[in-house]
Amino acid sequence: MRVAVAGCCHGELDKIYETLALAERRGAGPIDLLLCCGDFQAVRNEADLRCMAVPPKYRHMQTFYRYYSGEKKAPVLTIFIGGNHEASNHLQELPYGGWVAPNIYYLGLAGVVKYRGVRIGGISGIFKSHDYRKGHFECPPYNSATIRSIYHVRNVEVYKLKQAKDEGETAKATKFLALDKCLPHRDFLQVIEIDHDPSAPDHLEYDIEWLTILRATNNLINVTARLWNMPENNGLHTRWDYSPTEEAMNEVLETLNHDLKVPFNFSVTAACHDPSKPQTQVQLVHRINPQTTEFCAKLGITDINVSLQKAKEEHHLCGEYEEQEEGGSNDSGEEPSEYNTDTSALSSTNPDEIVLEEEEEEEEEDSFVSAQSDLNTTSLEPSSDLASDFSASFSDVRILPGSMFVSSDDTSGSPGSGEGKPGEAVESGDGKDLTRAPGKRLSDESVPEQRKKIKRRNQAIYAAEDDDDAA
Repeated sequence: MRVAVAGCCHGELDKIYETLALAERRGAGPIDLLLCCGDFQAVRNEADLRCMAVPPKYRHMQTFYRYYSGEKKAPVLTIFIGGNHEASNHLQELPYGGWVAPNIYYLGLAGVVKYRGVRIGGISGIFKSHDYRKGHFECPPYNSATIRSIYHVRNVEVYKLKQAKDEGETAKATKFLALDKCLPHRDFLQVIEIDHDPSAPDHLEYDIEWLTILRATNNLINVTARLWNMPENNGLHTRWDYSPTEEAMNEVLETLNHDLKVPFNFSVTAACHDPSKPQTQVQLVHRINPQTTEFCAKLGITDINVSLQKAKEEHHLCGEYEEQEEGGSNDSGEEPSEYNTDTSALSSTNPDEIVLEEEEEEEEEDSFVSAQSDLNTTSLEPSSDLASDFSASFSDVRILPGSMFVSSDDTSGSPGSGEGKPGEAVESGDGKDLTRAPGKRLSDESVPEQRKKIKRRNQAIYAAEDDDDAA
């Protein structure tokens, strides 16, 4: 089976699918599956744009909305995980995964599915220690803190994935490149060959082991910002092993009438962007997605968003957390554990640090995608080395689709162009030299005649011409 792996999509679906068509013409045949490793940006409308944790200058509609509206359809089955630059309100509707558009499937906060006998698992978001042990408490409309914490990985999702069985000696690893953003002449796409079961269905299926884990761990759902630890064999928990048994999996199969096919039940839940009638004031609401409702009802588990809405109505949970953030206090709720491993103090803000208006917090885009077959498990892990068994790499496809070509005019406003060279003074819009801003007075001491210049740390990094990590 030929599988294409893409790095950060940033909503550029037209360009990615055009490149896939080009790779098919130059490769060994059609591509069966596309895996996207974060920053997918399933933006449907202007309200979704406001839920992306990026500076306003990087909020672009791109082309996903055309696939969401049905104007276009993905030419190949596409499966993706979330990163740290997402329309978080959209993905939050599907905590257990689901269709975001025809033929485009989101794995959820964490998830495992099957395609042609190959198991594909992933976890969305990035790791931040101060949010790792919290529950999924965020809900739209987000504040300045929750718009970022919403995509931070939680321990409960990692715990669930760890309950999955290891395939043992039959497992084998396949490496792929650490892929770049979808930009001209960048290695943002790679095609690899993965063994599969020829007799397996060619439609997307649920993984029975994963469904059993979701049902067993349903009581671990937490929609508060309190810190807590996962159950472990330390004498404090009656159960700590949630790995599925044959009996439990058979019960789930009976519940589903032995039908593991992922239903195509996509439905439009929000107004779609209309280029001719931009709606800058689209209302941002916390939605319950019918796909999630159907999935939870079928499996007998809790919809996280229903619990969130109930908690918000009864306890004003999100508002309470927002007040804590504005007041500068940290949530220090305790959980039943003999250890307190919270490391949030290590990432506290330095009051003397110079903070720029559009400077984003530095975050590693640590996304994980794995795939494994019934007999041969294939895990997909970022690597800087090119494996010898690659069937094709975008490095070999240098003839770009028409939409990928850029002119000098197109790049004049891109990040890095006109931003200044390393070592040069940065000027504001009114012509003032920002490097000559006065230093902060720490006491009532007299102001010296000649104020010292404040040198911006790592100025060469911020002014580098190729610095587009914030996007």
